[in-house]
Amino acid sequence: MAVKPVDIEDFSSAAQDVYEAIVIASKRARQIHQDIKIELNQRIETLNQLSNTPETEEETDVAANPDQLKISLEFEKRAKPTDLSTNEVLAKKVKWRYKIVEQPEVKAEEPEPEE
Repeated sequence: MAVKPVDIEDFSSAAQDVYEAIVIASKRARQIHQDIKIELNQRIETLNQLSNTPETEEETDVAANPDQLKISLEFEKRAKPTDLSTNEVLAKKVKWRYKIVEQPEVKAEEPEPEE
């Protein structure tokens, strides 16, 4: 796949600045990738359960399962997570918030009375 240029001004207008937009897109891409990975593993696991044939590793390497190859090709043809997340950020479909960490109040120590 070819690299798609992104207008930096459009990208930075989606957030406060360019760096924030990049962080948002990268975190969203990781989420998308994780979802795809889970889906792929579930589908392959389903195939393995359907076949129910005990195979050794050598047999698996020699004869690849055609259904498994079909699934892997389907996943390769999908859009990449970075493309999807960039498009979501540009379309302002991604919502984010900052983690608010409350600082405990620091009490000034009272001086000890002198005797």
